[in-house]
Amino acid sequence: MEYTVKRLAQIAGVSARTLRYYDEIEILKPARINSSGYRIYREKEVDLLQQILFYRELGVNLKNIKGIIEAPTFDELKALEEHHEKLLEKREQLNQLIANVSNTIASKERSVRMSDKEKFEGFNKKLIEDNEEKYGEEIRSKYGDEVIDRSNSKLNNMTKEDHDEVNKLEEEIIKELYTAFETGNPASELAQKVAYLHRKWLSFYWDKYSKEAHAGLAQMYVDDKRFTAYYEKKQGMTAFLRDAIKIYTGMN
Repeated sequence: MEYTVKRLAQIAGVSARTLRYYDEIEILKPARINSSGYRIYREKEVDLLQQILFYRELGVNLKNIKGIIEAPTFDELKALEEHHEKLLEKREQLNQLIANVSNTIASKERSVRMSDKEKFEGFNKKLIEDNEEKYGEEIRSKYGDEVIDRSNSKLNNMTKEDHDEVNKLEEEIIKELYTAFETGNPASELAQKVAYLHRKWLSFYWDKYSKEAHAGLAQMYVDDKRFTAYYEKKQGMTAFLRDAIKIYTGMN
């Protein structure tokens, strides 16, 4: 069967402009040009377009795709098998991400706390993007691009074991903070333990610790309701945490 640019574009789900561009860069030439000047594609070109779109879906740029499919050793069947394997891996990642998003929606709607382990299931990159969207402007303004970029890099490389430890620390922080708050004394031994645990938690995200930054973050918890909501299990708990951290850091 033969297809014009318009018809093949419809079948493949791409634009006619894309097919014309592929012709211009000589990654997908038509089988022939008919008497009316229309590009005509046959089965060979259809199969090649499928390969190109598979590679594009996997994030390979056109220059590299061209090199792959034009290589003398290019094996179409082997390429399809590799596509299949990669797409299965991608599907598993997407399934994890979908579950993560679903759990996040449920947690927001029902006010159910998600553990860090749950938050990190799927793509660390997705979490970084979400954090940038929600808090990026504030934290970059406060700490600078270089600091935040290093923090994002560290988060992106966190292992499952790291996530488990972070989750354990967060649970301990909330538990101890709740108990310390009941004493009403941010300078108490228990409150200072909370501040220490919070510093330990930060070490998973910050590549370099500073007392000033720690105290500044604690103040941000109080100033920004998006942060406050997490620690405000009882009214005043966020401010209590800030005071404990400021005493711990000597910034009070």
